[in-house]
Amino acid sequence: MVSIPAKWDEEYELVVLGAGAGGMTAALVASIEGLRTLLIEKSDQVGGTTAYSSGTVWIPNNGQQRQLGATDDAAVALEYLDALVGNRASRELREAFIAAGPGMLDYLAQHTDVGFRVYSQLPDYRQDLAGATLGGRPLEPLPFDGRALGKDFDRVRWPIPELMLFGGMMVTRGEAARLLRIGRSWDAFWLGANLVSRFVFDRLRYKRGTRLVLGNALTARLFRNLLDRRVGVWFSTKTKRLILEQGRVCGLAAERDGWEVRVHASRGVVLAGGGFPASPELRERYFPKPVAEYTSAFEGCVGDTLLMAQEIGASLGPLGEDNSLWFPSSIATRKDGSTAVYPHIVLDRAKPGLVAVNAAGRRFVNEAVSYHEFTRAMYRSHREVATIPAWLVCDRRFIWKYGLGMIRPMTPFLRGYVKRSYLKVADSIEGLARTIGVDAGGLGETIRAHNEFARTGVDAQFGKGENAYDRSWGDPAHLPNPCLGPIQRAPFFAVPVVPTPLGTSLGLLTDAHAQVLDRSGRPISGLYACGNDQHSAVGGEYPGAGAELGLAMVFGFLAARHAAGGSLGR
Repeated sequence: MVSIPAKWDEEYELVVLGAGAGGMTAALVASIEGLRTLLIEKSDQVGGTTAYSSGTVWIPNNGQQRQLGATDDAAVALEYLDALVGNRASRELREAFIAAGPGMLDYLAQHTDVGFRVYSQLPDYRQDLAGATLGGRPLEPLPFDGRALGKDFDRVRWPIPELMLFGGMMVTRGEAARLLRIGRSWDAFWLGANLVSRFVFDRLRYKRGTRLVLGNALTARLFRNLLDRRVGVWFSTKTKRLILEQGRVCGLAAERDGWEVRVHASRGVVLAGGGFPASPELRERYFPKPVAEYTSAFEGCVGDTLLMAQEIGASLGPLGEDNSLWFPSSIATRKDGSTAVYPHIVLDRAKPGLVAVNAAGRRFVNEAVSYHEFTRAMYRSHREVATIPAWLVCDRRFIWKYGLGMIRPMTPFLRGYVKRSYLKVADSIEGLARTIGVDAGGLGETIRAHNEFARTGVDAQFGKGENAYDRSWGDPAHLPNPCLGPIQRAPFFAVPVVPTPLGTSLGLLTDAHAQVLDRSGRPISGLYACGNDQHSAVGGEYPGAGAELGLAMVFGFLAARHAAGGSLGR
């Protein structure tokens, strides 16, 4: 146990470790509640994995949902999570999440300009379960003008480069869908013209576009509100250990500018370090085999906050099926030699004219399922037939219309992607099978069966396109099934995808107030956890778009309110 210093170097009431959405929410709420608050970030930018994400938050029974007339309530949401999670996580935690979520959004709307707008049609991921809805639970962050941050704009972590246009312009999911019609729609043309003109002017003064959307918008808006409230933010500061006084966390020791600084935290410390998706050692210890080599998460999420908590007696949750939240991603080497990890989230897998196959050349999953379930299916199939990597197979027409991975729609020349080995190509299905090393007979049978499914509109093998979630990411103009189309025009293409963790579900056990529990199940006074540092309140499952960020922000909110004594915001 670390001895209490005779004199503290800095005095605060609440200290938060990690500047992702969960950590910044905790720091912001604590400040509003009147606590002298410090936010410590190990890197030189805010955002963590949040900055790479869509910024969507999944909050059942939210006020905007009710305004749309959508039928949802706490009981229905709990029914859905009960069916999804079962006994893999404490029911108390999901009850707390459902109860506090709408209030968290209302609280932020009342005290800050951190705002969201509801996705009216974005179905929950498991449409086969009771309590699933067709939309209203996910909300996207409002766009943010990065110029409002002034010199601090550079403190916002960039998105994944391959998810921006022209090397620095961001668009929302809805805008991306509209821009696909740019040659056929005046609405799409004017949208593109407005976005590009704004971007061109931005580039005269900034390194990238200042119109921020998705996770960058959420990151920047939370950060700006922290700055407006003069919350202390320490960058490039590594926390080394937690300090206890009579069993209560009362502070920490950190390394800042080469010096050790002892910080008093009279109300406690909130851990929001992002879990361990970027730690090769912890991935090896806790992930299924073969262990993921790459991650789509922020490189600083290495589990150091979890290890610090364990050193003072905190308990990790029970091991789950895979202890991770997954994207299937394709891997490429950028021109500067860095590695690009491109998550295949929704833009290609559900579109008509694509199949995913294993080494036997056989499909192993409904390609339109959520990214998490798709990757889990890869691991399950891999137990019998090599499925890591899996191969996404399509024809030239598909790539031209929908794109494939980091290849955007209407890309005229694909030679560069082939030369870099990102994309494999052949003039026949048999030739493609040889090129990618899968069974030619199996792939040929798969394509013939799939083309018949496309003709009838019924996937007799996996039911692709039969539920609302599948169809929401298909092509609504393609009939009879928006997710099924033939693969028949040479040349044929394939891209390999591998499991990559976007976050981790194994974390510190907490109670419903986000208080970390010790190995006997008792709360450690003064220690809280949210986001991926908290053991998954939904048992490692993925209920809908934005569930990870929704949980992070709600439990960050609950942690701050509990540390402040539950007082009403001032």
